Amino acid sequence: MAEMRIDCPVCGAKAGAISKIDTSNIPYFGEVVENSILCEHCGFKHSDVMSVEKNDPAKHSLKITKDNLDSRVVRSQTSTVSIPEAGIKVEPGPKSQGYVSNVEGVITRFISASNRAKALYPDAESQKNIKETINFLENILEGEAEATLLIEDPYGQSKIADLKATTVPLTEEELSQLQTGFTIIEKDEIEKRE
Repeated sequence: MAEMRIDCPVCGAKAGAISKIDTSNIPYFGEVVENSILCEHCGFKHSDVMSVEKNDPAKHSLKITKDNLDSRVVRSQTSTVSIPEAGIKVEPGPKSQGYVSNVEGVITRFISASNRAKALYPDAESQKNIKETINFLENILEGEAEATLLIEDPYGQSKIADLKATTVPLTEEELSQLQTGFTIIEKDEIEKRE
């Protein structure tokens, strides 16, 4: 593991943040690099997990039950994660982070994001939809409902470690519709401007 002091990217405290980089080999996934930053002054935290291995674009799916909430999940920074039955999806953006968690942790992240959405969408219909989504996700955690966890990864670096999980290649059409979190400048657009 490598550890060094850096200037905080948020508050600017000189040598106020600790940056750690570690590599590990996760069974079924291969080698990953974990990076974290923690500022002792302002409390800023950042963490990311990146796979070292290059794989083919893939879609992973798992029927979530009370028996597989502890199954390991690796989500790369470029993948889209969704639970279609809940109507909830997280697409990668420029600040997207990868993580290693389990199925329960993924659902908990969705619940937290839904709770944050309450402040952004104060109208009655949105509040009703958010409440229904949270209730459904909590029912999954309590074993009272089942749903499907989907991870679509254009770079093939995500995985679900469960014997019942399925992995299939992404089609060209599916790939064309996925966000990657990277800014892409299309050659055709440049030529149109010239």
